[in-house]
Amino acid sequence: MKKIEAIIRKSRFKAVKDALHEIEVNFFTYWDVTGVGNEKKGQVYRGISYSTSDIQRRYLSIVVSDEFEEKTVQTIMDTAKTGEVGDGKIFVSDIQNTYRIRTGEHGNQAVN
Repeated sequence: MKKIEAIIRKSRFKAVKDALHEIEVNFFTYWDVTGVGNEKKGQVYRGISYSTSDIQRRYLSIVVSDEFEEKTVQTIMDTAKTGEVGDGKIFVSDIQNTYRIRTGEHGNQAVN
């Protein structure tokens, strides 16, 4: 099993969520986060300068079976990409085991 953690633009979240549902990744956790990125310049909107070094993003945490890792990562990359600085990052790590509290199932059965 793999844990996929993705930090994406908030504006791309709905598209990513819909794309994940299309490939049958139906359960994941997400929350709003703020981070500091590589972009150093500010933006001006209606005459007011805003810092873009503090970036509002959405953080997704997804656990999938090994077979779904590549498909899930590629779906996030294809859907979240705008081609601009600040599109985000994806991290993949190994999960030793997973348990479903309600039924006691574990391993891949608890993920699906």
